[in-house]
Amino acid sequence: MARDYYGILGVSKGASDDEIKRAYRKLARQLHPDVNPDPEAQEKFKDINAAYEVLSDDRKRQIVDLGGDPLAPGGGAGGPGGPGGAGPFVGFQDIMDAFFGGAAGAGRGPRPRTRPGADAILRLELDLQETAFGVEAPITVDTAVLCTTCTGAGTAAGTHLATCEACGGRGEVQSVQRTFLGQVVSARPCTVCQGYGTTIPTPCPTCAGDGRVRTRRSLTVKIPAGVEDGMRIRLAQQGEVGPGGGTAGDLYVEIHERPHDVFSRKGDDLHCRVTVPMTAAALGTRLTIKTLDSEEPVDVKPGTQPGSTLRLRARGVPHLRGTGRGDLYVHLDVRTPTKLDADQERMLREFAKTRGEEVAELSKQGGFFSRMRDAFNGHA
Repeated sequence: MARDYYGILGVSKGASDDEIKRAYRKLARQLHPDVNPDPEAQEKFKDINAAYEVLSDDRKRQIVDLGGDPLAPGGGAGGPGGPGGAGPFVGFQDIMDAFFGGAAGAGRGPRPRTRPGADAILRLELDLQETAFGVEAPITVDTAVLCTTCTGAGTAAGTHLATCEACGGRGEVQSVQRTFLGQVVSARPCTVCQGYGTTIPTPCPTCAGDGRVRTRRSLTVKIPAGVEDGMRIRLAQQGEVGPGGGTAGDLYVEIHERPHDVFSRKGDDLHCRVTVPMTAAALGTRLTIKTLDSEEPVDVKPGTQPGSTLRLRARGVPHLRGTGRGDLYVHLDVRTPTKLDADQERMLREFAKTRGEEVAELSKQGGFFSRMRDAFNGHA
């Protein structure tokens, strides 16, 4: 049964080439072995690579749209149904080759050894101060880089690629099969050279013929002021070098902002909580608030209630795009004393009397809910 290559990439059958490419790159960033070591993720990574290989090739995609699977195993040179074979069955690929250019002289040709590299992603944790005002952060990344011994050629010093003897450099072999449609000539990638048309008689001892090696590199990434948690910084061509020394992919640095001890962030605005004594809230006072980069005096008006908020304009995080900054919101918690000595209690009671607040009566007789409770319990 043909695989659902569209479903593997999560795109519709009518998706454009750009949509297919974007879907592949998004999934590759999530499932790349350097980012996600889970064995299941590695299998999915192979599947999306196969799906992208098929759907980015117009001819293979046409086979999929007609209900076939261009990567499904079938007859080849010397195999069942090949020259001299009498098997009546032929794979769907072979039939499509007969109609869409797989006949002799119309093959796809060898595939290039040099191919573009994949993107890489790196998580970078920063403090609020660093995300707010920017920083040049050193990072260490493990990626494939160009092999300096062979400079991407994959061959040992003094040696060269050799034309594949099995396919004569075409990168594919042809087979003739008899089907209900008549004689069909089909082409398959050469299994000796893997479709490259050339072989490496003496591979480079450093990269084993791949043209690249894995190494750890140190870079410096410039983080702009105002970045937020989850944003990504793109470093062009700092990702994986492709096979055969192909163009490197991009490196994406994903920002993760550590929680701050004092401030919480919502967009470009900052929030903090300040506790003031009950007397200061009643009489008014002046506070000194330490912001991210300064100290600001703040007036607390007399009669300030619990939960009140003070706003300090342009004392938040700088805007990532454009000028200016967000605001700082100071949320006030009014603290009521929990323990009073005799003199303090006496003074508060006298103060309550001057305001007509019957603190003593409530203390002796109980509050409203206490009286309700007594009523239900049958007390006079």
